[in-house]
Amino acid sequence: MTNASSINRRTFHALAAGAVGAGLCSVGEANATKKFQLNYMLPSCMYGYLPLAEVLPEAKKIGAKTIDVWPKVHGDQREQIDVLGADKFAALLKENDVALGCITQYKLGPFGLQNEMRFAQRFGCQLMVTGGEGPKNLQRSELKKGVADFLEKMKPHLEVAEETGVTIAIENHANNLIFEPDSLKWLLELRPSKNLGIALAPYHLPQDPGQLAQLIRDLKEGLVMFYAWEHGNGCHKPMPTEQQLLQMPGRGTLDFQPLVEALAEIDYQGWTEVFMHPVPRGIPILPTLKETTDEINRGRAYLDACVAKVNAGRA
Repeated sequence: MTNASSINRRTFHALAAGAVGAGLCSVGEANATKKFQLNYMLPSCMYGYLPLAEVLPEAKKIGAKTIDVWPKVHGDQREQIDVLGADKFAALLKENDVALGCITQYKLGPFGLQNEMRFAQRFGCQLMVTGGEGPKNLQRSELKKGVADFLEKMKPHLEVAEETGVTIAIENHANNLIFEPDSLKWLLELRPSKNLGIALAPYHLPQDPGQLAQLIRDLKEGLVMFYAWEHGNGCHKPMPTEQQLLQMPGRGTLDFQPLVEALAEIDYQGWTEVFMHPVPRGIPILPTLKETTDEINRGRAYLDACVAKVNAGRA
């Protein structure tokens, strides 16, 4: 082989490596400059027991194309569907250009959702949120086994979830088996089906932005619902409305910026609900429909400002 041939071959490999490197840089730059956004869903319980015909038009006003329907005691829109009938409800959805995105069903629990999932399938609804039933206050050594036992019981229900195209999201509700960060991680590590996910409620966890952000990174694609909901002064004791509203993002002390940054890092594609619980349950978070929607939009504007900072950093 001549020296010229050796030089040519070396030159070829150098150029090829440079081209691959440039291609990788282009991909990296594309990911870095990709704009992140939150996909909002409207939870019906924010309006208490107001009629579906009044609540559905509010979805578009908060930048949402989907609604999360709640039953009593938080709302009664799920019961309203039964009164209306499936056809009239479908007509209402179409009239308002809104899709049924989620049914929240703590009342039925994770082992009572099979008929509800088949009902959801009729409307193309692909998400159901519930709690994780099982022993409470387990020690760390027992907790993983408790989660594994829960998942074993969930297998026949997850078969129906797969059949109907529904994802069952378990919320980290206080005093449930699936509550602490470790239980959430083990739920995803041991889950027998991707049709099981996490609905993350920061309200029920320590209000530490760094810890919450890290948990979001740990959950990754297993996170399918994010409640923009902080603890504030809680939601169980009677208190002035101004204090109740401290649960809403941007009103209390929790800084959502690190949480939004973590959501962007994992390229979160799930749903986000601007959320709180009023005292007592079953009433709108504010006296009127308009005031309630305006308050949700105030929380959304705060979150969107957090998103804008993320995107500015990527530019």
